[in-house]
Amino acid sequence: MSAASCLRSEDQFLCSICLDVFTDPVSTPCGHNFCKNCINQHWNSNDQYLCPLCNKVFYTRPELLINTLFSEMVSQFRQEAQQKASSSSSEQQAAKPGEVPCDVCTGTKLKALKSCLVCLTSYCETHLEPHLTRSGLKRHQLMDPVENLEDRMCMKHDKPLELFCKTDQTCVCMLCSVLNHKTHEFVPLKEEYEGKKAELGKTEAEIQEMIQKRRLKIQEIKHSVDLSKEAADREKAEGVQVFTALKESVERSLNELIETIEEKQRTTEKQAEDFIKELEQEISELKKRSSEVEKLSHSEDHLHLLQNFPSLKAAPPTKDWTEVSIRPSYGGTVVKAVAQLEEMLSKQMKKQCEVKLKRVQQYAVDVTLDPDTANPWLILSADGKQVNCGDMWMNLPDNPERFSPSVSVLGKQSLSSGRFYFEVQVKEKTDWDLGVARESINRKGNTPLRPQYGFWTICLRNKNEYSARNSPPRCLSVKSRPQKVGVFVDYEEGLVSFHDIDAAALIYSFTGCSFTEKLYPYFCPCLNDSGKNSAPLIICPVNQTV
Repeated sequence: MSAASCLRSEDQFLCSICLDVFTDPVSTPCGHNFCKNCINQHWNSNDQYLCPLCNKVFYTRPELLINTLFSEMVSQFRQEAQQKASSSSSEQQAAKPGEVPCDVCTGTKLKALKSCLVCLTSYCETHLEPHLTRSGLKRHQLMDPVENLEDRMCMKHDKPLELFCKTDQTCVCMLCSVLNHKTHEFVPLKEEYEGKKAELGKTEAEIQEMIQKRRLKIQEIKHSVDLSKEAADREKAEGVQVFTALKESVERSLNELIETIEEKQRTTEKQAEDFIKELEQEISELKKRSSEVEKLSHSEDHLHLLQNFPSLKAAPPTKDWTEVSIRPSYGGTVVKAVAQLEEMLSKQMKKQCEVKLKRVQQYAVDVTLDPDTANPWLILSADGKQVNCGDMWMNLPDNPERFSPSVSVLGKQSLSSGRFYFEVQVKEKTDWDLGVARESINRKGNTPLRPQYGFWTICLRNKNEYSARNSPPRCLSVKSRPQKVGVFVDYEEGLVSFHDIDAAALIYSFTGCSFTEKLYPYFCPCLNDSGKNSAPLIICPVNQTV
């Protein structure tokens, strides 16, 4: 226990006049104890001799007696208090760098426990004792120790800064409020402190909310990374599977090609061998006949020559070899094999496209058209699933959401995170625009349908001219004219892709997009062109059995 707390707990050793430990205690005839100097000064300054405690009146100045036992008790208590104070002081640590030192300590400066805003002094535990025990000092304002207490004094008037000038937003002293700021609005420092503390509380709450949002965003990003890793692993597995099958197919096709070529070569060699064998046999026979002719031609026997000449003159036993040839039949073998490989690869790619289409169709949303955004030329079906351009302007309120003059309309459903998919029938139309648009697009002008203006769309013009509304526009090549188009959005990935449903083929993808606000489905059936483009755009239910 500290000396200060010890003194506070032993009120019987405190003089009721000076509120300090008795010094030379004496007793009055009524039995109360006071410091000798305190009671004498009290009676010297008053006309009557009253006991300060019980107000007993003495008509003559009483003789003050010394209570020997009580004096010894006070003396003993003072010694114990001093010993405890000395022990407490020895336990206190010297002020370290960055800590506020006691202004009263001499020699080693102890660490300050409190600072007094009235005395403008910082005190260690020992020197703080009077502020905790003496009535006059108890009214002083104590606070946690601070340095540079002189900064709390007015530089002009050397008075404590006790008021806050709301006009100039500065702390002032009492004289400032009278001399320099007399027309301004003032409040006590404590009142302004409470207000500012409440503001800080709100600020802290806002900061904590911001921290929480960012922690949630970190979790969201980490979750997105996990999803991306899962997707990457899935894509890698599918890629390994597809390319392994492709590699095996290529190797199999190569082996078949080599075997076919080698078989043809063996057939050619066998045919050539047969021809050569037959030719060699005929040569042998012709040589034999040549020998007979030569022998007969040298004969001088007239009768013998004439008798054998007819048999030698007959046509030789050989066939006409003029048209006989060996022609390798390898031409087109490789081309045919590559064509078969391409066909197989095309089938495999279509299969993969079907798998991917099924995957994005899982995020199908039931989209309906928003009549509040529709241009007055447009005709919307009662169920909000069809839109086409009519021949009559409808008198509709020109609300801020409505498109004008563009013959466009948005879907009611929006996307601000995750994935989003819908399908639209474009059959029998010659012109259309389709895609998504951000919420803040300009709806009151002919704004280009490009990403920098908040549109991610593809379009058809003149029956067969497809293009992506990029910057600059990009012409699209499609194998067949799409009858139904699927639109897929991955908000976090920044992806908008368009799919030909019947062909299960990707038409085009906007990648690397940066979305920061809500996205809405966008539809533009274009003008009906005297009935040539009167067919509606129809939002279709998604059939996932591609």
